[in-house]
Amino acid sequence: KLYGYGEDGLEIVVGKLLRQNGMTISTAESCTGGLVSNRIVSVPGASDYFLGGVVAYSNEAKSNLLGVSEKTLSTFGAVSPETAEEMALGVRKKFASNIAVSTTGIAGPTGGTAEKPVGLVYVGWSYDNELGSKKLMLGEMTRDRVRLYTSQMALDVTRRILSGMSLE
Repeated sequence: KLYGYGEDGLEIVVGKLLRQNGMTISTAESCTGGLVSNRIVSVPGASDYFLGGVVAYSNEAKSNLLGVSEKTLSTFGAVSPETAEEMALGVRKKFASNIAVSTTGIAGPTGGTAEKPVGLVYVGWSYDNELGSKKLMLGEMTRDRVRLYTSQMALDVTRRILSGMSLE
């Protein structure tokens, strides 16, 4: 694991926080392909707080399943803070969860451009009346490592929100 707390990985910490607060979570994933959901459900008792997730890899899926506007996708692209935030809001509405987290990015090894290089990812969230996103520039690394680091950031963002911590 990349970092955790004592013997607990972030998925365990997030699960404890959700359970303590009587809250639920849902996920919307693109570049992580279900890895965030997989990590959440790897914790025994996750059914107490995990309502579901959507893997929306194509723009059509982002639009049809999560309600990401076609204008957002055409103006900003699939890999953008705007899309990450709309994905989180859409999945939160779909499952009526207390909090939602989303991932979108370029895992590589191809698909990058000068403006949006391989390793550029956004983690979005929707919680209370708050909608936000965090940009990560992971650089050139393996596809699996980009997915792992992105899932770690998604769980850490969730931990920070649930703990009332700064996201900086």
